[in-house]
Amino acid sequence: MLLDCYYYLVEKVSEAKTIKISKETYVRLSEVAGELQMRLKRPVSLDEAMRYLISLKSRKKGTRITDLAGSWDMSNEEWAEIKASLAEAWKKWKMPEIRS
Repeated sequence: MLLDCYYYLVEKVSEAKTIKISKETYVRLSEVAGELQMRLKRPVSLDEAMRYLISLKSRKKGTRITDLAGSWDMSNEEWAEIKASLAEAWKKWKMPEIRS
């Protein structure tokens, strides 16, 4: 039994890889891990944080607009500019002709 446990640990350790990342990347990855830890209410490793970020990337094809909610702090002036720009664009839009 002890031998089985030792083999399992060695097997898991041998799967690990070392990568170099910048200090800034490390800090940002740690922040992601911290946010996940608060959301999940349990410890989160940097490996889990990286897997989470990778899963977000693989979901990109079916990304929902609601995934962006709260991701941008916008001033009232910015909102007014965007709203005016959209109103102008809708004025120019015409229904495409359907050919039979």
